[in-house]
Amino acid sequence: MRLACMALILAASTCLAQSTVIPDQPAAGTTDEELVRLLPGFENQTVEVNGVRLHYVIGGKGPLVILLPGWPQNWWEYHKVMPTLAANYRVASVDFRGMGTSSKPADGYDKKTMAHDIAELIRHIGSEKAYVVGHDIGAQVAFAVAANHPDVTRKLVLIDVAHPDAGLMSWPLLPAVGQIQDKVGDGSHAYLWWFAFHQVKDLPERLMADGRARIEQDWFFRYLTADESSIDPLSRDVYARSYWNADAIRAGNAWYQAFPQDIIDEGKYAKVNMPVMGIAAPGYEWVKLRLAAKATTFEMVKVQNSGHFIPEEQPQVLIDNLRRFLR
Repeated sequence: MRLACMALILAASTCLAQSTVIPDQPAAGTTDEELVRLLPGFENQTVEVNGVRLHYVIGGKGPLVILLPGWPQNWWEYHKVMPTLAANYRVASVDFRGMGTSSKPADGYDKKTMAHDIAELIRHIGSEKAYVVGHDIGAQVAFAVAANHPDVTRKLVLIDVAHPDAGLMSWPLLPAVGQIQDKVGDGSHAYLWWFAFHQVKDLPERLMADGRARIEQDWFFRYLTADESSIDPLSRDVYARSYWNADAIRAGNAWYQAFPQDIIDEGKYAKVNMPVMGIAAPGYEWVKLRLAAKATTFEMVKVQNSGHFIPEEQPQVLIDNLRRFLR
Protein backbone atom coordinates (compact mmCIF):
# COMPACT_ATOMS: atom_id res chain seq x y z
CA MET A 1 0.00 0.00 0.00
CA ARG A 2 2.82 2.43 0.81
CA LEU A 3 4.44 1.91 -2.59
CA ALA A 4 1.15 2.39 -4.40
CA CYS A 5 0.39 5.57 -2.47
CA MET A 6 3.92 6.91 -3.03
CA ALA A 7 3.55 6.29 -6.74
CA LEU A 8 0.30 8.21 -6.85
CA ILE A 9 1.55 11.24 -4.96
CA LEU A 10 4.81 11.30 -6.90
CA ALA A 11 2.88 11.06 -10.15
CA ALA A 12 0.76 14.01 -9.06
CA SER A 13 3.94 15.89 -8.15
CA THR A 14 5.47 15.23 -11.57
CA CYS A 15 2.30 16.34 -13.35
CA LEU A 16 2.04 19.61 -11.45
CA ALA A 17 5.71 20.42 -10.93
CA GLN A 18 5.90 22.85 -13.85
CA SER A 19 2.77 24.79 -12.80
CA THR A 20 3.32 24.80 -9.02
CA VAL A 21 6.14 26.99 -7.79
CA ILE A 22 7.05 26.43 -4.15
CA PRO A 23 8.46 29.57 -2.50
CA ASP A 24 10.85 29.52 0.42
CA GLN A 25 8.18 30.76 2.83
CA PRO A 26 4.40 31.25 2.95
CA ALA A 27 3.00 34.02 0.78
CA ALA A 28 2.47 37.49 2.21
CA GLY A 29 -1.08 38.51 3.06
CA THR A 30 -2.14 35.06 4.26
CA THR A 31 -1.98 35.31 8.05
CA ASP A 32 -5.18 35.27 10.10
CA GLU A 33 -4.61 38.90 11.04
CA GLU A 34 -4.26 39.98 7.41
CA LEU A 35 -7.18 37.90 6.16
CA VAL A 36 -9.68 39.08 8.77
CA ARG A 37 -9.16 42.66 7.54
CA LEU A 38 -10.81 41.56 4.30
CA LEU A 39 -13.98 40.66 6.24
CA PRO A 40 -15.30 43.83 7.91
CA GLY A 41 -17.16 43.11 11.12
CA PHE A 42 -15.24 39.91 11.83
CA GLU A 43 -12.44 39.34 14.31
CA ASN A 44 -9.98 36.65 15.34
CA GLN A 45 -10.57 34.91 18.66
CA THR A 46 -8.90 32.04 20.52
CA VAL A 47 -10.12 29.94 23.41
CA GLU A 48 -8.81 27.02 25.50
CA VAL A 49 -11.36 24.19 25.54
CA ASN A 50 -11.05 20.49 26.28
CA GLY A 51 -7.27 20.80 26.59
CA VAL A 52 -6.68 22.51 23.21
CA ARG A 53 -6.50 26.07 21.92
CA LEU A 54 -8.99 26.78 19.14
CA HIS A 55 -8.76 29.70 16.74
CA TYR A 56 -11.95 31.01 15.17
CA VAL A 57 -13.15 34.05 13.24
CA ILE A 58 -16.45 35.50 14.44
CA GLY A 59 -18.81 38.32 13.46
CA GLY A 60 -22.44 39.31 13.01
CA LYS A 61 -25.46 39.29 15.32
CA GLY A 62 -28.21 36.79 15.90
CA PRO A 63 -28.43 33.03 16.48
CA LEU A 64 -25.04 31.32 16.43
CA VAL A 65 -23.88 29.50 13.29
CA ILE A 66 -20.75 27.35 13.61
CA LEU A 67 -18.92 26.74 10.32
CA LEU A 68 -16.49 23.79 10.27
CA PRO A 69 -14.12 23.61 7.27
CA GLY A 70 -12.59 20.63 5.52
CA TRP A 71 -9.26 19.33 4.32
CA PRO A 72 -7.07 20.77 2.81
CA GLN A 73 -8.42 24.13 3.89
CA ASN A 74 -9.00 26.18 7.03
CA TRP A 75 -11.49 28.77 8.33
CA TRP A 76 -11.01 30.88 5.19
CA GLU A 77 -12.98 28.28 3.19
CA TYR A 78 -16.20 30.10 4.17
CA HIS A 79 -15.03 33.64 3.39
CA LYS A 80 -17.52 33.96 0.49
CA VAL A 81 -20.54 33.16 2.67
CA MET A 82 -19.60 34.64 6.06
CA PRO A 83 -20.39 38.34 5.37
CA THR A 84 -23.87 37.64 3.99
CA LEU A 85 -24.80 35.22 6.79
CA ALA A 86 -23.56 37.74 9.36
CA ALA A 87 -26.47 40.04 8.51
CA ASN A 88 -28.78 37.68 10.39
CA TYR A 89 -26.55 35.37 12.42
CA ARG A 90 -23.57 35.34 14.76
CA VAL A 91 -21.15 33.47 12.47
CA ALA A 92 -18.02 31.65 13.66
CA SER A 93 -15.72 29.83 11.25
CA VAL A 94 -13.50 27.52 13.24
CA ASP A 95 -10.03 26.05 12.85
CA PHE A 96 -10.76 22.85 14.74
CA ARG A 97 -8.17 20.64 16.45
CA GLY A 98 -5.14 20.23 14.17
CA MET A 99 -6.13 22.95 11.68
CA GLY A 100 -4.63 26.35 10.93
CA THR A 101 -3.41 28.17 14.01
CA SER A 102 -5.29 25.93 16.46
CA SER A 103 -3.47 23.39 18.64
CA LYS A 104 -1.99 20.28 17.03
CA PRO A 105 -1.73 17.81 19.90
CA ALA A 106 -0.45 14.27 19.61
CA ASP A 107 -3.92 12.71 19.81
CA GLY A 108 -7.64 13.42 20.05
CA TYR A 109 -8.41 13.43 16.32
CA ASP A 110 -11.34 11.04 16.50
CA LYS A 111 -14.47 12.99 15.62
CA LYS A 112 -16.10 12.31 18.98
CA THR A 113 -13.28 14.11 20.82
CA MET A 114 -13.25 16.90 18.26
CA ALA A 115 -17.02 17.26 18.70
CA HIS A 116 -16.43 17.77 22.42
CA ASP A 117 -14.07 20.63 21.51
CA ILE A 118 -16.77 22.29 19.40
CA ALA A 119 -19.51 21.79 21.99
CA GLU A 120 -17.31 23.52 24.56
CA LEU A 121 -16.63 26.33 22.06
CA ILE A 122 -20.38 26.84 21.57
CA ARG A 123 -20.83 27.09 25.33
CA HIS A 124 -17.89 29.49 25.58
CA ILE A 125 -19.37 31.81 22.97
CA GLY A 126 -22.43 31.90 25.18
CA SER A 127 -25.09 30.31 23.04
CA GLU A 128 -27.40 27.63 24.40
CA LYS A 129 -27.60 26.08 20.94
CA ALA A 130 -26.00 26.63 17.54
CA TYR A 131 -26.67 25.81 13.93
CA VAL A 132 -23.75 23.47 13.11
CA VAL A 133 -22.54 23.43 9.50
CA GLY A 134 -19.64 21.32 8.26
CA HIS A 135 -17.88 20.51 5.00
CA ASP A 136 -15.66 17.48 4.35
CA ILE A 137 -13.82 16.58 7.60
CA GLY A 138 -15.81 19.41 9.16
CA ALA A 139 -19.03 17.63 8.18
CA GLN A 140 -17.84 14.55 10.05
CA VAL A 141 -17.13 16.63 13.14
CA ALA A 142 -20.49 18.40 12.74
CA PHE A 143 -22.35 15.09 12.70
CA ALA A 144 -20.44 13.97 15.80
CA VAL A 145 -21.48 17.20 17.54
CA ALA A 146 -25.13 16.47 16.76
CA ALA A 147 -24.83 12.81 17.81
CA ASN A 148 -22.99 13.44 21.07
CA HIS A 149 -24.17 16.94 22.02
CA PRO A 150 -27.76 17.41 20.86
CA ASP A 151 -28.20 19.88 23.71
CA VAL A 152 -26.07 22.44 21.80
CA THR A 153 -27.20 21.57 18.25
CA ARG A 154 -30.21 23.44 16.88
CA LYS A 155 -29.95 22.14 13.30
CA LEU A 156 -27.27 20.25 11.36
CA VAL A 157 -25.92 20.81 7.84
CA LEU A 158 -23.53 18.39 6.10
CA ILE A 159 -21.78 19.60 2.95
CA ASP A 160 -20.75 16.85 0.49
CA VAL A 161 -19.37 14.39 3.08
CA ALA A 162 -20.86 12.05 5.66
CA HIS A 163 -19.45 10.71 8.93
CA PRO A 164 -17.16 7.65 8.49
CA ASP A 165 -19.13 4.40 8.61
CA ALA A 166 -18.41 0.70 8.16
CA GLY A 167 -18.89 0.99 4.41
CA LEU A 168 -15.51 2.72 4.13
CA MET A 169 -13.82 -0.55 5.02
CA SER A 170 -14.94 -2.02 1.69
CA TRP A 171 -13.75 0.87 -0.49
CA PRO A 172 -11.22 -0.50 -3.01
CA LEU A 173 -7.53 0.18 -2.72
CA LEU A 174 -7.01 -0.19 -6.48
CA PRO A 175 -8.99 1.73 -9.13
CA ALA A 176 -10.90 0.09 -11.94
CA VAL A 177 -9.43 0.41 -15.43
CA GLY A 178 -9.94 4.00 -16.58
CA GLN A 179 -11.44 5.10 -13.25
CA ILE A 180 -8.96 7.89 -12.52
CA GLN A 181 -9.96 10.88 -14.65
CA ASP A 182 -8.91 14.53 -14.68
CA LYS A 183 -12.15 15.49 -12.90
CA VAL A 184 -14.25 13.67 -10.31
CA GLY A 185 -17.45 14.56 -12.20
CA ASP A 186 -20.63 13.45 -10.47
CA GLY A 187 -18.68 11.31 -8.02
CA SER A 188 -20.06 8.00 -9.26
CA HIS A 189 -16.56 6.84 -10.27
CA ALA A 190 -14.49 8.71 -7.70
CA TYR A 191 -11.25 7.09 -6.59
CA LEU A 192 -10.32 8.39 -3.12
CA TRP A 193 -6.71 7.22 -3.02
CA TRP A 194 -5.73 9.85 -0.46
CA PHE A 195 -7.85 8.11 2.20
CA ALA A 196 -5.15 5.42 2.14
CA PHE A 197 -2.19 7.75 1.64
CA HIS A 198 -3.08 9.75 4.72
CA GLN A 199 -3.12 6.60 6.84
CA VAL A 200 0.64 6.31 6.43
CA LYS A 201 2.53 7.91 9.30
CA ASP A 202 5.71 10.00 8.93
CA LEU A 203 6.06 9.57 5.15
CA PRO A 204 3.58 12.29 4.02
CA GLU A 205 5.18 14.81 6.36
CA ARG A 206 8.59 14.13 4.84
CA LEU A 207 7.29 14.30 1.29
CA MET A 208 5.19 17.43 1.66
CA ALA A 209 6.76 19.67 4.31
CA ASP A 210 8.22 23.11 3.53
CA GLY A 211 5.37 24.11 1.23
CA ARG A 212 5.30 21.01 -0.97
CA ALA A 213 1.77 20.21 0.26
CA ARG A 214 0.77 22.86 -2.30
CA ILE A 215 1.49 20.30 -5.05
CA GLU A 216 -1.03 17.86 -3.61
CA GLN A 217 -3.51 20.66 -2.94
CA ASP A 218 -3.39 21.92 -6.53
CA TRP A 219 -4.12 18.38 -7.73
CA PHE A 220 -7.21 18.20 -5.51
CA PHE A 221 -8.40 21.66 -6.49
CA ARG A 222 -8.31 20.50 -10.10
CA TYR A 223 -9.74 17.00 -9.61
CA LEU A 224 -12.50 17.88 -7.14
CA THR A 225 -13.84 21.11 -8.70
CA ALA A 226 -16.08 21.77 -11.65
CA ASP A 227 -14.19 25.04 -12.26
CA GLU A 228 -10.84 25.18 -10.51
CA SER A 229 -10.63 28.98 -10.93
CA SER A 230 -13.30 29.20 -8.19
CA ILE A 231 -10.46 28.67 -5.70
CA ASP A 232 -8.49 31.82 -6.39
CA PRO A 233 -4.72 32.38 -6.04
CA LEU A 234 -5.02 34.08 -2.64
CA SER A 235 -7.05 31.18 -1.24
CA ARG A 236 -4.53 28.67 -2.56
CA ASP A 237 -1.76 30.62 -0.84
CA VAL A 238 -3.81 30.63 2.38
CA TYR A 239 -4.27 26.86 2.29
CA ALA A 240 -0.61 26.29 1.43
CA ARG A 241 0.37 28.26 4.55
CA SER A 242 -2.09 26.26 6.66
CA TYR A 243 -0.33 22.98 5.75
CA TRP A 244 3.17 24.35 5.30
CA ASN A 245 5.18 22.38 7.84
CA ALA A 246 5.45 18.75 8.91
CA ASP A 247 3.48 19.30 12.11
CA ALA A 248 0.50 20.70 10.22
CA ILE A 249 0.58 17.80 7.75
CA ARG A 250 0.80 15.29 10.60
CA ALA A 251 -2.23 16.81 12.31
CA GLY A 252 -4.28 16.92 9.11
CA ASN A 253 -3.48 13.30 8.34
CA ALA A 254 -4.52 12.37 11.88
CA TRP A 255 -8.14 13.21 11.00
CA TYR A 256 -7.98 10.36 8.46
CA GLN A 257 -6.02 8.03 10.71
CA ALA A 258 -8.86 8.29 13.23
CA PHE A 259 -11.41 6.86 10.75
CA PRO A 260 -11.27 3.30 12.20
CA GLN A 261 -12.22 4.67 15.64
CA ASP A 262 -14.80 6.97 14.07
CA ILE A 263 -16.43 3.94 12.42
CA ILE A 264 -16.66 2.15 15.76
CA ASP A 265 -18.19 5.24 17.36
CA GLU A 266 -20.67 5.76 14.51
CA GLY A 267 -21.94 2.22 14.95
CA LYS A 268 -23.05 3.13 18.48
CA TYR A 269 -24.84 6.36 17.56
CA ALA A 270 -28.63 6.48 17.50
CA LYS A 271 -30.35 8.58 14.88
CA VAL A 272 -30.03 12.33 15.38
CA ASN A 273 -33.39 13.98 15.96
CA MET A 274 -32.84 17.64 15.05
CA PRO A 275 -33.59 18.81 11.48
CA VAL A 276 -30.73 17.94 9.10
CA MET A 277 -29.86 19.14 5.61
CA GLY A 278 -27.39 17.45 3.31
CA ILE A 279 -26.18 19.68 0.49
CA ALA A 280 -23.85 17.98 -1.93
CA ALA A 281 -22.49 17.55 -5.44
CA PRO A 282 -20.10 14.58 -5.99
CA GLY A 283 -20.88 13.30 -2.49
CA TYR A 284 -24.67 13.47 -2.91
CA GLU A 285 -25.43 9.73 -2.89
CA TRP A 286 -23.09 9.02 0.04
CA VAL A 287 -24.56 11.78 2.18
CA LYS A 288 -28.12 10.78 1.29
CA LEU A 289 -27.47 7.13 2.12
CA ARG A 290 -25.95 7.88 5.52
CA LEU A 291 -28.58 10.43 6.53
CA ALA A 292 -31.30 7.93 5.67
CA ALA A 293 -29.68 5.60 8.20
CA LYS A 294 -28.73 8.14 10.87
CA ALA A 295 -31.21 11.05 10.80
CA THR A 296 -34.85 11.03 11.84
CA THR A 297 -35.68 14.04 9.66
CA PHE A 298 -33.55 15.23 6.78
CA GLU A 299 -33.65 16.84 3.37
CA MET A 300 -31.17 16.71 0.49
CA VAL A 301 -30.08 19.42 -1.94
CA LYS A 302 -28.19 18.53 -5.12
CA VAL A 303 -25.89 21.38 -6.17
CA GLN A 304 -25.45 21.77 -9.92
CA ASN A 305 -22.29 23.00 -11.66
CA SER A 306 -20.13 22.30 -8.64
CA GLY A 307 -17.49 19.92 -7.47
CA HIS A 308 -16.65 19.08 -3.88
CA PHE A 309 -15.79 22.61 -2.67
CA ILE A 310 -19.33 24.04 -2.62
CA PRO A 311 -18.63 26.98 -0.23
CA GLU A 312 -16.19 28.36 -2.80
CA GLU A 313 -17.60 27.00 -6.06
CA GLN A 314 -21.27 27.84 -5.47
CA PRO A 315 -21.37 30.18 -2.44
CA GLN A 316 -24.69 31.80 -3.36
CA VAL A 317 -26.39 28.40 -3.66
CA LEU A 318 -25.08 27.54 -0.21
CA ILE A 319 -26.16 30.91 1.21
CA ASP A 320 -29.68 30.61 -0.23
CA ASN A 321 -30.16 27.10 1.13
CA LEU A 322 -28.72 27.95 4.54
CA ARG A 323 -31.02 30.96 4.85
CA ARG A 324 -34.04 28.84 3.92
CA PHE A 325 -33.14 25.88 6.13
CA LEU A 326 -31.85 27.68 9.21
CA ARG A 327 -34.82 29.99 9.58
